Amino acid sequence: MNIDRRSGCPINLSLEVFGDRWSLIILRDMIFGGRRHFRELLNGSMEGIASNILADRLKRLMDLGMLTKADDPSHKQKAIYSLTEMAITLVPILAHLGAWGRVWLPVSEELSIRAELLEKGGPPLWEKFMDELRHEHLGTPLDPASGPSVRATLQAAYEAVVAGKALSTDTAA
Repeated sequence: MNIDRRSGCPINLSLEVFGDRWSLIILRDMIFGGRRHFRELLNGSMEGIASNILADRLKRLMDLGMLTKADDPSHKQKAIYSLTEMAITLVPILAHLGAWGRVWLPVSEELSIRAELLEKGGPPLWEKFMDELRHEHLGTPLDPASGPSVRATLQAAYEAVVAGKALSTDTAA
């Protein structure tokens, strides 16, 4: 891992990794959105990352050991990006960031429902999600009796809020 070091402080070193605007957004989209291809990351991000920035950040995240890249067996011209254990263990940090943002920032209901569920689910939910990500990205075994996936549960909650807002808009009109 090659990080420009201003000091050996763990907070400083972490900011050297995540201090840019896009790295955590890319990891968020991979973790919560299941995006693994360049085009999915480029077109699926509501923040509108430029292709050259995305390419640069993906390379940086690979250089840091947070992502790996392999040829996609389903398409010869595509690459598939995978999270490493280093990136997967960010789930609790992302959960805490989301919880903090829900309290202190003007979030939207539909985009904060996932953070709310992660906060309420706490460490047991985070561990289950990390196990699912390990299965998806690292090929580790997954308990088949674990029920619906965390990502599917979070997505269903998001869709329910969006549908509820659309319904309330329709009835108000």
